[in-house]
Amino acid sequence: GAKIDRIGDGEWRVHGVGIGGLRSPDAVLDFGNAGTGSRLMMGVVGGHPIEATFDGDASLRKRPMRRILDPLGEMGVEVVSQAEGGRCPITLRGVRDPLPITYRTPVASAQIKSAILLAGLNSPGRTTVIETEATRDHTEKMLTYFGATVRVSPEGHDGRRIELEGRPELKPRPIIVPRDPSSAAFPLVAALLVPGSDITIKGVMMNPLRTGLLTTLLEMGASISIENPRYEGGEDVADLRVKASSLKGVDVPAARAPSMIDEYPILAVAAAFAKGETRMRGLNELRVKESDRLQAVADGLAEAGVTYAIEGDDLIVQGQSGDVRGGGTVKTHLDHRIAMSFLVMGMATDQPMTVDDERMIATSFPSFTSLMRALGADFRS
Repeated sequence: GAKIDRIGDGEWRVHGVGIGGLRSPDAVLDFGNAGTGSRLMMGVVGGHPIEATFDGDASLRKRPMRRILDPLGEMGVEVVSQAEGGRCPITLRGVRDPLPITYRTPVASAQIKSAILLAGLNSPGRTTVIETEATRDHTEKMLTYFGATVRVSPEGHDGRRIELEGRPELKPRPIIVPRDPSSAAFPLVAALLVPGSDITIKGVMMNPLRTGLLTTLLEMGASISIENPRYEGGEDVADLRVKASSLKGVDVPAARAPSMIDEYPILAVAAAFAKGETRMRGLNELRVKESDRLQAVADGLAEAGVTYAIEGDDLIVQGQSGDVRGGGTVKTHLDHRIAMSFLVMGMATDQPMTVDDERMIATSFPSFTSLMRALGADFRS
């Protein structure tokens, strides 16, 4: 029921209908490869007395949704139908008055937290989410920016308690969407690996819960300078100047995973060119991404001639000190981050790298190919 107008290149105007004002869609909501979009919209639908069916491509249909359906069920949302194992296609029937709940997330997941908070907007009470590890907090910041009352306090050693007061009077406000650090990671790492590179990536989000990759690359010896720090649309933003660098292997603690969960594939590529061993700990969540991302990364490294090991949920990469053979063909398993990571690798390997499919890159970074070509990449179909 919302009205959305495109008013310029990359600029949109949304006419909202207010909390509780959405209507049932006339068609299936097809999210393609977008797991985040589908899970967040399940929360939105759950907080309205409407019914909607969620579906996507073959990759999305494999992803676990029970972690979202369980807390929504506690709020009164009905799962009308679902595929085996709580997977898409899923039909939900939301409720007019979602129950205010206190929910402890079983895994570190901003998607679970955000779905609950979005459903809780229409709840006649206080919705509380407790996380044992702090995850990205864009939803909390956005809701606060629009006028909701959101309280965040420490919980335990590394966790947080997030409390949302239901039925706030949200006010429309302009938003400047910062450059996504997960997308900026690809030209950033490419610049580190390709000799002679010196680029500046402007307006990158610097939310401290999203800077795990930046922290790790700096530990590895990357030449990255943070310039023009500022605050836009409720988020910290800065420009990043990146120069080609000789990297060294490091030990990446499991506690850093929530702040860089989507960046491990491109970090593994950087680690392949480093001097020495890099160990990435606690990567169990990579197994339930668009693919078994942990195994897909390992297989891609093998195609490039890089020695690796998987020990439990840890990935160990033996760096090649800047001399990576390449020449392999990587199976992407419909995973956009696998495709982009190994295309970036091919920019610096002795022989070109090939990916079996690049179409799904549009899921998160539709301008990836043109942008990288503008920076000098030789991508060929």
